[in-house]
Amino acid sequence: MRRFAAFAHDRRRLVASVWVALIVAAGALATGGSGYVNNFTLPGTSSQRALDLLRHRFPQQSGDASQVVFHVATGSLTQPARRAQVQQVVERIARQPSVAGTTSPYRGQGAISHDGRTAYATILFSRQAVDLAKTDVERVINTAKAGATNGLQVELGGQAIQRAQRPSTGAGELVGVLVAVVVLVLVLGSFTAMAMPLVSAFAAIAVAMGLVYAATGGFAIADFAPTLAVMIALGVGIDYALLIINRFRGERAAGADVRAATLTAMDTAGRSVLFAGTTVVIALLGMLLLGISFLNGPAVASALAVLLTMISSLTLLPALLGFFGRRVKVADGADPDTEPRGWARWSRAIEARPRAFAAAALVLLLVVAFPITGMRLGSGDAGNDAPSNTTRKAYDLLSSGFGPGFNGPLLVVAEVGGADGKAQLTRLSGALRQTKGVATVSPPTLNRAGDTATLTVIPTSSPQAAATKDLLARLRDHVVPAATRDHGPRVSIGGTTASTVDFGNVIASKLPVFIAVVIGLSLLLLLVVFRSVLVPIKAALLNLLSIGAALGVITFVFQDGHLASLLGVQTTAPIEPFLPVMLFAIIFGLSMDYEVFLVTRMHEEWQHSRNPGYAVRHGLALTGKVVMAAAIIMISVFGSFMFGGDRTIKLFGLGLASAVLFDAFVIRLVLVPALMHLFGQASWWMPRAVDRRLPRLSIEGPQPAPQES
Repeated sequence: MRRFAAFAHDRRRLVASVWVALIVAAGALATGGSGYVNNFTLPGTSSQRALDLLRHRFPQQSGDASQVVFHVATGSLTQPARRAQVQQVVERIARQPSVAGTTSPYRGQGAISHDGRTAYATILFSRQAVDLAKTDVERVINTAKAGATNGLQVELGGQAIQRAQRPSTGAGELVGVLVAVVVLVLVLGSFTAMAMPLVSAFAAIAVAMGLVYAATGGFAIADFAPTLAVMIALGVGIDYALLIINRFRGERAAGADVRAATLTAMDTAGRSVLFAGTTVVIALLGMLLLGISFLNGPAVASALAVLLTMISSLTLLPALLGFFGRRVKVADGADPDTEPRGWARWSRAIEARPRAFAAAALVLLLVVAFPITGMRLGSGDAGNDAPSNTTRKAYDLLSSGFGPGFNGPLLVVAEVGGADGKAQLTRLSGALRQTKGVATVSPPTLNRAGDTATLTVIPTSSPQAAATKDLLARLRDHVVPAATRDHGPRVSIGGTTASTVDFGNVIASKLPVFIAVVIGLSLLLLLVVFRSVLVPIKAALLNLLSIGAALGVITFVFQDGHLASLLGVQTTAPIEPFLPVMLFAIIFGLSMDYEVFLVTRMHEEWQHSRNPGYAVRHGLALTGKVVMAAAIIMISVFGSFMFGGDRTIKLFGLGLASAVLFDAFVIRLVLVPALMHLFGQASWWMPRAVDRRLPRLSIEGPQPAPQES
C-alpha cells in the first residue's frame, strides 16, 4: 500500500490525467447506451406465464394499455351532447403518434359507471411503456386535456402516462452536498481540504455513471439504478476521503512533510478504506445470488460506483494531496494520539457504566425496529401519486366509479382446446364469479387461433389491500384447480397485482441463501483481520439490528403513515418487495464501514498495550469525531434524496439515512464500546489452532513502538 501511495503521489500528473481520460472515455461510451428500462421478469411464476402467453398469442395486445377517464359532476355522460364531446376526444387521441388504437367507452359494456358520471376509454399504444417516446405520450396527454371543456373532467392513467409525468431529479439532492461541504470545512478546517473529497467522489461517480449508461445498450438496467448508485457512492466516497485526509492532517501536525504524511495516511487509513469498500462491494454483488434480473442492474451499478469511489480514494486523492497538501490545515495538537476532550469524557462514561449504556441502546433499537413486525410487501401504484397528478385523479375517479379493485385487475389466461373449449371457459367463468371477493368477471376473449382466452377479474378490494392478496391465493390454490380438474384448460393468473405478490414470494424463497452468503463472507473477512471470534459475530448481529431499525422506520412512515406529511408522502402503501433485500445489502456493507473504522483503532491500541479497557476507551475517543462527521455527511446525502418526487428513491433515502443514524450514533458510538468493555479481553480471543491456519491481513499499517497506558 505504501509503494502504491508513493506512485500515486509522485506521479500525480499522470494519475490525474488518467482520471480525466477515464471521465472522457466513459462519456464517449455512454453515447452507445439505449436508456434505462424496468425489465421485470419472474421466470417460473404464474404471472410470468400469463404475460408470456399474452405476448405470443395476443400480439394485438402487446403494447401498453392506458385509460382516459371522463367525469361530470352533474348530468350523465350518456347524454347526446356529452357523448359527442367524449367521442371527439377519443378520435383525436387515435390520430396521435405511437397510438395503435382506442376503444370508446360507448363500445361494449362496463366502461360507464352505474350513475353515468364516470367513463373510461382505452388507449392501446404500439409499444410497451418503457419503449415509448416521452414526447409521443405527452402529445396524447395534451390532446386529452384539451377536451376538458364545458364541465367535462378528463384525466389519464396507466403506466405510459405515469412514466411520462414522472418528475425529474430536482435540486433537493444539493442540500445533502451543501451539508457535506459545511461538515467537511468544520472537521478539516479549510476549503482546500473540503474540496478534495468532493473532487475524488464526483470523478468516480462521473466514470461510473458513464459506464452504467453505456451498459444499457446490452443489458436492461432499472431506471432508479443510477440515482441509487449516485446516492451510495457520494456518501461513501466523501467518507473514505474524509478518513484519509483526517489521518493526513494528524501526521502533518506531528511534523511529517506532505509526502510522508500522504504515504502514512494511505498506509493506515487507506487500508481501512480498501477493506471497508470491498465489504460494501461484496454485499451489493451478493444480490446477484437472488437470480432476479430486475435487481441485477441496480446491484451492479451500485457496486461499480462504490468500487470506483474506493479506487479514486486510493489513487486520485493521494495525487490531489501531492498537488494541494501544503494548503491543507494541519490538525490541532502535535500528538495524533491526544484524545479530544469531549470524546474522552464520553468514552470514560461508557467505560464506567457499560451495562446501562448497552441496555439503553438495545431497548431503543428494538423499539425502533418493532414496526417491522407488521410490514406488508407490495408495489406502489398511481394511488400513491401526488393528489395533483392526473394519474392520481384518474385512479380516484375509477375507484369511486367502478370500485376499489378496478385499478388492480387480475388477468386470467387460459389455454383451451378441443370441442369442449367453450364449455370449459363457461365453467371457469362461473367459478370465478362465485368466489368471495370478486366484484366482476369479464366475458372470455379468445385469440385468433382460438387456443387461448383471457378473462379479467375485478376484486372488491384495492390492489394494495391484504384481501386482494388473499383472493389471489384462493383463486390459484382452490378455485381454479377445482374448476379445471377434469382435463380443463391450463390457467395462469397475472397482472400487476399478481406480479407483485409473486415477486415477494420469489425474494422470500431466496433470501436465506443471500443473507447467509453475505454474512458468511463478512464474518470470514473480519475474522482474518481482527483475529477475534467475538468481534465478527458481534458485528454481524449489530448490523442486523441497524437493518431492522431502518426497516422499522420506513414501515412506520410509508406504510403506517406516521410523520409522512413531513416527508411529502401523500398516501400510505405497502413496502416495495425488493426494498428489504436491497437495503440489507447496502446497509450491511455501510455498517461494516463504521465497524472497520472504529474497531481497527481499538485493535491497534490492543496490540500496543494489551489492555482491553484502554484499547476500547482510547480507540473510541480518537475515532468518535471522525465517525460522527462521516455519519452526518452520509445522513445528509441520503436524506436529501427524500426531497425528490420518486417514491422508490424516497424509500431508499429514508431507509439509508435512518440506518446510518442508528448505526453510527447508537451502535458504533454506544453499543459497540459498551459490549467490548463487558467482554473485556475475551473480545480479542481466538483459538490458537484457528489463528495459525488463517492468513495474515493487516489493515492498521506500520506499527509504532508499544506504549503503556
